[in-house]
Amino acid sequence: MRPPVLNPLFRPVSSLAGIGPKLAVTLRKLLGGPDPDGEPRAIDLLFHLPVAVIDRSRQPGIALSPEGAIVTLKVRIDRHQKPPRGNRRIPYRVFVHDDTGELALTFFHANEPWLERMLPIGETRYVSGRMEWFNGRPSMVHPDHMVSEADFGDLPLIEPVYPMTAGLARKTLLKAVGDALDGLPDLPEWLDSSVVAEHHWTTFGAALRAAHHPTAVADIEPHSPALARLAYDELLASQLALALMRAHQRRSAGKARKGDGGLRAKILDALPFTLTGSQQTALAEIDADLAQPERMLRLLQGDVGSGKTVVALLSAATTIEAGAQAAIMAPTELLVRQHARTIAPLAEVAGIRLAVLTGRERARDRAEVVAGLADGSIDLLVGTHALFQSGVEFRDLGLVVVDEQHRFGVHQRLALTAKGEATDVLVMTATPIPRTLVLTYYGDMDVSRLTEKPAGRRPIETRAIPLTRLDEVVERVRAATVDGAKAYWVCPLVEESEVLDVAAVEERYATLTAALGGGIGLVHGRMSAADRDVEMAKFVSGESKVLVATTVVEVGVDVSDATIMVIEHAERFGLAQLHQLRGRVGRSDRPSVCLLLYKGPLGPVATDRLRIMRESEDGFVIAEEDLRLRGGGEVLGTRQSGTPGFRIADLDHHADLMEAARDDARLIVDQDANLGSERGAALRLLLYVFGRDDAVRLLRAG
Repeated sequence: MRPPVLNPLFRPVSSLAGIGPKLAVTLRKLLGGPDPDGEPRAIDLLFHLPVAVIDRSRQPGIALSPEGAIVTLKVRIDRHQKPPRGNRRIPYRVFVHDDTGELALTFFHANEPWLERMLPIGETRYVSGRMEWFNGRPSMVHPDHMVSEADFGDLPLIEPVYPMTAGLARKTLLKAVGDALDGLPDLPEWLDSSVVAEHHWTTFGAALRAAHHPTAVADIEPHSPALARLAYDELLASQLALALMRAHQRRSAGKARKGDGGLRAKILDALPFTLTGSQQTALAEIDADLAQPERMLRLLQGDVGSGKTVVALLSAATTIEAGAQAAIMAPTELLVRQHARTIAPLAEVAGIRLAVLTGRERARDRAEVVAGLADGSIDLLVGTHALFQSGVEFRDLGLVVVDEQHRFGVHQRLALTAKGEATDVLVMTATPIPRTLVLTYYGDMDVSRLTEKPAGRRPIETRAIPLTRLDEVVERVRAATVDGAKAYWVCPLVEESEVLDVAAVEERYATLTAALGGGIGLVHGRMSAADRDVEMAKFVSGESKVLVATTVVEVGVDVSDATIMVIEHAERFGLAQLHQLRGRVGRSDRPSVCLLLYKGPLGPVATDRLRIMRESEDGFVIAEEDLRLRGGGEVLGTRQSGTPGFRIADLDHHADLMEAARDDARLIVDQDANLGSERGAALRLLLYVFGRDDAVRLLRAG
């Protein structure tokens, strides 16, 4: 049950002044909310903050007002000039003056009686709007504000500007925001007093009011006291929820698992390379977790080709040595098959019984796998989401490895463990993530980083080439394939339309087929999974030498003898995506090249991206640069802007607050894990206010 003191914040927006059911639907598009089909709440509106301000404080006088400037003028009304009867194209003009000159207030499709009441001849009024000059004469078209001297105090000299949507009037939004602020309850302070004092912050309510009523341009800057306070509140709610879930996970009975090293030794002997230093460090950290009687929850973060799969297999071997089963889950069938091909010979050497489970297994094969999991005759399962469907039961699932599941949230990670008793969880990502984003996505997890590439890998030569030289690139690819090379050719995102993407890739497929005379494969998102698998198999076997693809499919299958990556319109891609695509080559000891085809002229951000790609192969450096270039965007996913999950906090500006919030959250959980103290009760309110009440339910569940 949500505490009653919060009810004013959670009332539907249709209960606010000026908002009816129809406008509530319009606001849903603008505000979102927890339920995509439901109605936003007052709190959703209160967290919809101004993004700019209009400064109406300039009062230069009519003759001194610059063209295009927003000014506020004290004027005397001289005369009304009505348009000729029946001619609506000519505007209604009201002529006014001050000590410096004369001004025409201009109104199209005017309401004449209203203007006569608002601007009576001989009276003084304050008008505010944008100044325009025509043939040396000043004009103000449809002033934003017109008030009497007595009402001058009501004219907002600094006016907030909100993100808007069609069908919503600015005054309606302001009225509803005012009503929501009037209903803001007096909440207890949930921040530590020393933090409030250090930053000179006001209360949550005062900060929210100040954010909606800026008095200067500086008030809407991310580091302003009001916005910094609200950002910290939001970050603390996020980090506290993660810390509470982590504590709950640890309290859930774990099981110490120690292997004898036998299976691992056989796998290591069969590897054609020795482990890198960071692989050995990561394994030591995972082994230490597995040996504890608490559940492991660890992120294995490694750049493309850094050897995460081997670490996962060796971790699974330890779990199997301890008498339990392990499962590796990948997001696509292509990646599942790739993992199985990589792992199968090593598993066979070690005597590990391996099986594969996806949504496309034949009924008889699926039944055999399900039976083997239940009776324990299968040690290691590699599969898609299918392995967590009902009906799939393990005898003793000890370790789950989740590969490349960017949107695999905290709650799903907790739910995974329901398939076994005391299941340990290892999440792997090939996307190098800046530290601030690691805290955002994986604040409930310990982190291991693979920072080296396996021995024998050669650097990838990266070149940026204008599209005007496309014919040269095609000829180079043709010559290379004649010599036995394989190439990826990635076509650009045309726009937010898969149909147009497919049209572009099919056109490129046709031109390359004509130029190269066959041996070309085609993969895109509108093909069936079976057809994509057939095309990928041809590329792996060498039947096709060039694979033309869009980015909407997972082209991350490990084709070690592919040595050329061509990316068309590279200027349209983010750095993280360019780096991921480049990582599909350079996976052997052969020299590899990545050709970034761009259409000039390039803007400064695109120029920076291509420069960084040429200069660095370090995914972590590239991820930090990506964050710098495009702000706290969703580096892990496809959405290109906006810090994921946050309405107020912006990691580009509030990274230091994120670090502080994480430390504060850990201290809170260490000292008051059930949030039973006076501050703990206030922190429960914080979790509700910022939509993290799942963590409160965990507290109730023990």
